[in-house]
Amino acid sequence: MLPNFETQRLSLRPRVMADFDACYEMDRDPEVTKYIRGPWHDPAMHRQFLSERLQKSWGDGLGYWSIFEKDEPTRFVGWILLIPTEEMEPQIEIGWRLNRLAWGKGYATEAACVILEHAFQTVKVARIVADIDSRNRPSVRVAEKIGLKYVCKREHDGVSSKYFALTAEEYYKLFP
Repeated sequence: MLPNFETQRLSLRPRVMADFDACYEMDRDPEVTKYIRGPWHDPAMHRQFLSERLQKSWGDGLGYWSIFEKDEPTRFVGWILLIPTEEMEPQIEIGWRLNRLAWGKGYATEAACVILEHAFQTVKVARIVADIDSRNRPSVRVAEKIGLKYVCKREHDGVSSKYFALTAEEYYKLFP
């Protein structure tokens, strides 16, 4: 079971199927999913995709959290993940997606900071990575703000991405 988290302005709780409608509405916005391929406009495929993600066992302390505004606990802001990835080698990936109304408020950074703390202090991961479409400047900026370091440029089906990483040692230097 994933823990709940609270920040100054946000509440994060494990994502559940009851969040589907809010996730689907967010993902139907072409600006939100501009840099992310997926079944965003087909409700049945999107529901299946979300269901498979929620049923999967990612490991202790790993998975997806839905993000809500603390002052408006039913206002879905987006989600954040901390899951294993084997893109280059087995490691743990952090990622986020927020609805457009939440953009520019620092919510992604705020949520990512609490998830990084959880990853390094509770789960005891050795390294966190993020693979971000190079054109997605706001997400690249979030990665930089939370301390992830640029590692290399990658290509996925002809699309350029920036690959970031942060080790536990680097994290504890940034956040003693």
